[in-house]
Amino acid sequence: MFKRNFRQDNAMAYTMLLPILALLTIFVIIPFVYSLYVSFYNWSFYQESTFVGFRNYYLVLTDDVFGKSVWIGLKFTLMVVPCTLILSFLFANIIKNIGPKMGSFVKTAIYIPTIISGIVASVIFVFIYDYTGGLANYLLGLFGVEPKAWLADVGSALPSIAAPAVWLGFGITSLIMLAGLYDIPESYYEAAELEGAGAFKKMWYITIPLMRNIVLYLLVTGFTANISQYELSLVMTGGGPLDATTTPNLYIFNHFRNDVMVGNSIAASLLLFVVLGAISAIIFRVLNSEKAVDG
Repeated sequence: MFKRNFRQDNAMAYTMLLPILALLTIFVIIPFVYSLYVSFYNWSFYQESTFVGFRNYYLVLTDDVFGKSVWIGLKFTLMVVPCTLILSFLFANIIKNIGPKMGSFVKTAIYIPTIISGIVASVIFVFIYDYTGGLANYLLGLFGVEPKAWLADVGSALPSIAAPAVWLGFGITSLIMLAGLYDIPESYYEAAELEGAGAFKKMWYITIPLMRNIVLYLLVTGFTANISQYELSLVMTGGGPLDATTTPNLYIFNHFRNDVMVGNSIAASLLLFVVLGAISAIIFRVLNSEKAVDG
């Protein structure tokens, strides 16, 4: 009887999983396998494909622009993700401690940038960084500082496109942080107060450890999203100046748009997939997730 019920339960479980497995196969597994196959060909929409083996991978790996784009993507991510996490964590604590009415208004307000596309945000910040009439140079002028060509200078171009990336991700990250804060039992803080712990010790020994899984999730998703970013650099700088804002996905997009044979783009995409997977695995290895403590 037990074995028969066990088999019936397994059959029901597999039946319930069948739709998602079918979608996963159609939209993920088959395209990935086909991309891997095509990457070994000099493939084109307009010409007959020819087998070239690892030549596409060799061309990408020996292209200095690709290596530079990966490094730029990593620098861009290191600018955006830590800044977003820290600001969101602090702001989520502020929202938690204000009144419910004001908290609801603030949560709605900070979520608005999340629904704005990267293209729209790019246009907004291009006007902000305008040399003659932009808000950024106007604020500098109030302190007697000369106007700055934010998007035309190699040193300031990448931080300039990192700012709208932080703005776009700040709202949703803050709300996720806030949900994690609400999930921490208040009894922990009450017990800490009875032991004489101050605000800093409560944050260091209670809040941050219990937010570990939330931070891990936001770290991995933020890393993946930001190293894959290309809309901001495409619209705001076109990848310049001197390829200083050419992210990996912009590199792939440019080759796909300009090259007759797209094997190079596909090989670069798969290599970027390897980079993303490797760094995500390192993050999971360093920051092991733990089972949440039951309040």
